[in-house]
Amino acid sequence: MTVRLTLLCAAAPAERDVRFGDTPLDERAVRQARAAAGALPAASAWFTSPSERCRQTARSLGWNAVVVEPPLRDMDMGSWQGRTLAEVAADDGAGLAAWMSDPEAAPHGGESVADVCARVAAWLDALPAETGRAHAVVEQAVARAAVLRALDAPMSSFWRVDVPPLSAVALTGRNGRWNLRAGAVDGRA
Repeated sequence: MTVRLTLLCAAAPAERDVRFGDTPLDERAVRQARAAAGALPAASAWFTSPSERCRQTARSLGWNAVVVEPPLRDMDMGSWQGRTLAEVAADDGAGLAAWMSDPEAAPHGGESVADVCARVAAWLDALPAETGRAHAVVEQAVARAAVLRALDAPMSSFWRVDVPPLSAVALTGRNGRWNLRAGAVDGRA
């Protein structure tokens, strides 16, 4: 049986200074998630990242019986947690440049891109064939890592995958082989 997995990037608050780490949704983001609820096809399984942002998005979508999956957590940002990109660039420009150019680098003491990619690939490959059609609300880093796994792309491509809030990544897979499925999020994917 083929697993049909739609990864939906969590909604995001409208704050101007986006920070590394979990931020709860504001009312605008909740409304946007509610509006997206009808765009997804029916599913037999629902998953979410453990973050508050992802769990709020799943609730706003009206999902019941959602399984919180720790492997779908966001990248551990270590000492950069809670800081803005501008703050990190000002205080640790060389570390930020290394992290964004070397998938093995983790100058912040958290996870590297390689760590996230390995964790997400292991979760994908462990999904049982009986999963059928499933949806998961995930962090952007998780969606990027899943795309790289499906395409067998080099980890250096991680930052070249753009996944805005409430965008969907559709994957199909079986026996550890994944495919990226492009298309509208209207039940045809």
